[in-house]
Amino acid sequence: MSASTNGVHALQPLLNDAVIVLRAPTQVWSAVSGDIGAHAIDGVYHGDVRHIRELSVGYGGLRPEWISAAAHSASHVTFGGLLRAVDDGFPDPKVRILRNRVVGDGHVRDTMTVTSHVSHVVTTDLRVVLVPEFAPLQEVKAGLATARAWDLTGAAAIDRRTVESGDRSFTISAPGASITRSDEGVSLDWQIQVGPGESVDVSWWVDLHDPSLVVGGIRRPAGWVIPEVGGDPRLQRWLDAALADLDALRLALPDRPDEEFFAAGAPWFLTLFGRDSLWAARLALPLDHRIAASTLRVLARFQGDRSDAGTAQQPGKILHELRGEPLAMPGEGIVLPPVYYGTVDATPLWVCLLADAWRSGMPEQDVRDLLGPLRGALDWLLHHGDNDGDDFIDYIDETGHGLANQGWKDSGDSIQWRDGRLAEGPIALCEVQGYAYEAAVAGADLLDHFGEEGGEELRAWASRLKARFAESYWVETPEGRYPGIALDAHKRPVDTLTSNVGHLLGTGILEPSEEAAVAALLVGPTMLSGFGIRTMSTEAAGYWPLSYHGGSVWTHDSAIIARGMARAGLYEQADLVVDGLLAAAEGFAFRVPELHSGDSIEVSPQPTPYPAACRPQAWSAAAAVTAASIAQRAGLGAPASAVEDVRRR
Repeated sequence: MSASTNGVHALQPLLNDAVIVLRAPTQVWSAVSGDIGAHAIDGVYHGDVRHIRELSVGYGGLRPEWISAAAHSASHVTFGGLLRAVDDGFPDPKVRILRNRVVGDGHVRDTMTVTSHVSHVVTTDLRVVLVPEFAPLQEVKAGLATARAWDLTGAAAIDRRTVESGDRSFTISAPGASITRSDEGVSLDWQIQVGPGESVDVSWWVDLHDPSLVVGGIRRPAGWVIPEVGGDPRLQRWLDAALADLDALRLALPDRPDEEFFAAGAPWFLTLFGRDSLWAARLALPLDHRIAASTLRVLARFQGDRSDAGTAQQPGKILHELRGEPLAMPGEGIVLPPVYYGTVDATPLWVCLLADAWRSGMPEQDVRDLLGPLRGALDWLLHHGDNDGDDFIDYIDETGHGLANQGWKDSGDSIQWRDGRLAEGPIALCEVQGYAYEAAVAGADLLDHFGEEGGEELRAWASRLKARFAESYWVETPEGRYPGIALDAHKRPVDTLTSNVGHLLGTGILEPSEEAAVAALLVGPTMLSGFGIRTMSTEAAGYWPLSYHGGSVWTHDSAIIARGMARAGLYEQADLVVDGLLAAAEGFAFRVPELHSGDSIEVSPQPTPYPAACRPQAWSAAAAVTAASIAQRAGLGAPASAVEDVRRR
């Protein structure tokens, strides 16, 4: 979370109090006033670069007094303020300003409306000051952002000018204003007159350009219909907000604009992430199988075809993340290549999503077109996913500068023993074995259905994996009997009770009695906070409610567990988890962040933010669809079982 460079202790920006307006891959972070610059995260971003570091509005040498911020959608917010210095002196404020901010793909527009109710003409100036920066996102995240040199081009007399820094630029348009370079940055100046009972609008906008972008925004409607769900009214409010965020998080590759996928989340991950994009599509599958299908196709384009330690690529492997440039994390010793495969779970999850999408109505020809990548992914499971020959899927970073942990809990301290010691790799995560088992069985079903060979080999492999898992992973502690989070380098089960075991539910790798026992632990007091399931038990030495992966609550994690409980027929336990998620959603005004504190609801009746949590996050938003599906029992669309019955007939 922090870095020390040249003796300077830098901190990752906090996000919980900021206002975010976005349309991937463009985002604007600001204070509740709409002004930018007071906080470390503030800025106008496009792709992986912060183009504008500061933005302020003034009038007559003063600042408006901002009193409101109201979101119309993920991409449109209205900020309201008062211009009391030009008012008539009576107690009621009579001159107000509304700032409407709309963000599109590569486009940010502010429209300011000044309205007067005083009895005389109000004459004043309006000034907007922009401060360019062009700092890489990774520097912002590390708290070490440094402004790059820039130039302002175009004649001062016109109301359209361009700010350039190397190959990157943004063009400012401000009808009726003068645009000049000043000591502060770039100033936009208007003179306005507002008569009694009248309003005056002024607008400015920027069009941002970065030739290094490897992803592009989506400018057409999402195409899904937000369902009306009954029961708890909080469910509808969460679903409405979540689907607005998912809409704004849609991306595509520039040469395949029709092939949509969900960006992982803002501010750091507005790009293609194997695991995140797959889980978001999977959790949203009850609503729409089309984005699942296109996500599968996009990831298949990048499927590994050779072994390369530098990128962690292997034949058949699904990538971890896609960037335009290498990603360096200052102070952490991590440098990732632009196309990076350091994920142990994306490959089996790709297979699982293909099977789920097929059962949910993905056209047969579309599935048939992916049989080649399916075989590649299954081959990776059988022949490349086990690095040390123990018959389990595992990972280890061979470069020394990649991700040390390559499951969804990818922080350096996420795999701990119950006494707080860190586990030594190679690491074989428990949930990855569940994903692999499910993928092998589902892959076999797909091959059988399409008349392909190999199904029996996959089922035999899955059967051996299940037996080996039962022999190797279970531990006994004072909390009970459960699978350890992982096997370490010495093939010992790491004995901490964590949320990872919940991902095993519904995969088939556990027996029904074992699923019931695991579910009971997960809804017990050491794991269920009242706002979701903690990532680590309160009985573990490493537990801390504000630890990234060691005691916090992640919405998508809890939703995956509730989904598994429902698949296992454990609806009472699933309902308890969904109830907690609804309490968290209400506490965050129905825009649920990436994660929050693991504090008990008895200790803190409102969920405590994890202040550096991303927001919005695709899989947190998609969790609302899964929660609604569980609450409605039959789902939001055609249930998978019903579609499967149709296929069999």
